[in-house]
Amino acid sequence: MADKQTQYVIDALSKAAAAPGGLPLFAAKAEPGLFPAAAAARPAAQKCLADGLVALLPAAGPRERYALTGRGWDYLLAAVNPKQVLEDFVRVLEARQGEVGELLATARRMADSLHGLREAVARVLPRVVEARVQEPNPPAPFPKKEGGAGEDRRAVGSSSGPPPFLGEGLGERFFARNGTAVLDAPPAAGLAAAVLARLSEWAATAAAGEDCPLPALYRGLPAASVGAFHDCLRELHAAGAVYLHPWTGPLYALPEPALALLVGHGVAFYASRRHDREGVKG
Repeated sequence: MADKQTQYVIDALSKAAAAPGGLPLFAAKAEPGLFPAAAAARPAAQKCLADGLVALLPAAGPRERYALTGRGWDYLLAAVNPKQVLEDFVRVLEARQGEVGELLATARRMADSLHGLREAVARVLPRVVEARVQEPNPPAPFPKKEGGAGEDRRAVGSSSGPPPFLGEGLGERFFARNGTAVLDAPPAAGLAAAVLARLSEWAATAAAGEDCPLPALYRGLPAASVGAFHDCLRELHAAGAVYLHPWTGPLYALPEPALALLVGHGVAFYASRRHDREGVKG
């Protein structure tokens, strides 16, 4: 019995030497331990604890873990040939090397997958930003002629009088022109003036050198379509009245991409008035 307990102790100390991070005192189904979960091994475990050959580590998980002490090292090296201990270490290192190789392969596959996703987002996002699909409400019925029983048969989009109003949708106003529902955008001059005024307000209240994000600029304007807003910005940029500044982060992190503006091969996300920017530089 004594020899059996001694073997239990030596095996446990060998395992503890190869596991500096500690192991549970007894093995479980899904996790190894210093001693097998058998009644015969319990006296050997109690001896290890009583003689101070292993010590409890600070809590680092749901199960208590024990590591080899200095006294345990002395006991192990006195009881076992050091060459055998080294061979045990080599076997553990080989097993760990295989596990690390599997982890590295998994990490490489994840990195390749993330790279592919970023490339896909980079291809798709500019098209999403550029698209301006607007869906108007169903057309309202045309009014009847006053004093008559028939309907107004005036051709849609004819030159006699303003085009018939069809309704509102998505914050826009839609009219019929040449048989097609089209967006009645605010006058370009009025929208441009509102953009410049909003940028001046932003420059006066924002931190020094902070450009206005396009979503914040759009929300500070009178009701206008995103398309009209983008066209106005392009015209002001071409005229040198405003600067358009690019989004410098990853495209997948771009907030509110529908309000960003595709300019050439880049995506503009900030704007500032020309004189405000020059004033900051000065």
